[in-house]
Amino acid sequence: MSTSYYLGGSSGSAAIGSVRPVLDPAAGAFFDVDNTIMRGASIYYFARGLVSRKMVAPRDIALMVWGQFSFLLRGTESSDHIDAVRKAALAFVAGSTVTDMTRLGEEIYDDAIASRIWEGARELTRHYLAAGQRVWLVTATPIELAEIIARNLGLTGALGTVAETQGGVYTGRLVGALLHGEAKAEAIRGLAEREGLDLRRCAAYSDSRNDLPMLSMVGHPNVVNPDPRLRKEARQRGWPVYDFRDGRRETMFALPVAAGAGAVAGGMAAAVALHRRRAEG
Repeated sequence: MSTSYYLGGSSGSAAIGSVRPVLDPAAGAFFDVDNTIMRGASIYYFARGLVSRKMVAPRDIALMVWGQFSFLLRGTESSDHIDAVRKAALAFVAGSTVTDMTRLGEEIYDDAIASRIWEGARELTRHYLAAGQRVWLVTATPIELAEIIARNLGLTGALGTVAETQGGVYTGRLVGALLHGEAKAEAIRGLAEREGLDLRRCAAYSDSRNDLPMLSMVGHPNVVNPDPRLRKEARQRGWPVYDFRDGRRETMFALPVAAGAGAVAGGMAAAVALHRRRAEG
């Protein structure tokens, strides 16, 4: 029996059991990752895994911890925070090999990410796969980590941010831009053209208003665990809304505490310094 998840009081509330994709080779579904497929930010758990393996110094993820704390506390995604966090994460792996990072990514998925996959989101992807439709993750997370998550969920594939490599070693630079906002929509357009997809028959799922370009380009947009601005947008447009965040208030504070009080304090100091520099600028 399918489980139903609702966002109370929203005119766009939806039940997973009502998702009935049909066999259609020209249709597919696109899912954001952070707070859509899983609880929290995947790159945060990846970086924390590197710290636990002594590949990164704890002080180096101070800003990342603060960004994750802010994201969980407010339930919204700041593009400035997310960009800074992901660029920092890519810099962490500079000098490491793709082979090593992929192996570590698999370990970190098993240790920290698998248990944070929303069961409701997993069930949504299964509906499309059962109907013979293809399902991709589309995320600003580095492509290697995005592909690991997609592979473990049995999905078709993933689109993610690409880190530059030379001779199989990361340089710490990006190839192009972070896959975020309009860049996601452009990547999906390219994929649809290559795969022969009709975007009017495709579905997309996201938690953030930053993904309006992706949601607006498909015929079946859906909202998952929405931030306040996206929830308002969904109500106005009559989009289906899913919420999997039972016990969310407890979740908010558990992750930063697990990262260590010192790291959180360092993150707060980094955030204060960041805001001060912006104010002085």
